[in-house]
Amino acid sequence: MAQQKLVVCSKCGGVNRLPPARDAREARCGKCGIRLFSGHPEDVDAAIFDHQIARSSIPVVVDIWAPWCGPCKMMAPAYEAAANELEPHVRLIKLNSDNEQAVAARLDIRGIPTVILFDGGHEIARTSGAMTAGQIVRWVRDRLPTVTA
Repeated sequence: MAQQKLVVCSKCGGVNRLPPARDAREARCGKCGIRLFSGHPEDVDAAIFDHQIARSSIPVVVDIWAPWCGPCKMMAPAYEAAANELEPHVRLIKLNSDNEQAVAARLDIRGIPTVILFDGGHEIARTSGAMTAGQIVRWVRDRLPTVTA
């Protein structure tokens, strides 16, 4: 029997239980009411970032970026396209390294954009540099073979 998933809302940080029979793409947050998976990676603050990593039972991919970074801006549409393809099996979020300098320091970010994959609360992989949507999807699936379309 498949186990229910815990999905953290990227807007309010609420933890939502999703039964396996439920269509996750249609699920809404029980706390704030927004759709849990919109295909649009939310730019989160430190508290929601920490909550995503600690409480979510699905893998979380984080794009660490900054508004002044040209490669970050170029990669933004590709990251959104990757979210459309990988959700609801994987959560994609963004973290502005200028706004969340303490988190960026804790993650030992040396260059941006940096993409980090977390699963079960632990870092699984990271890569730096801009990628296309296909490269992002392939990078995630190569590290999480159970993630399908």
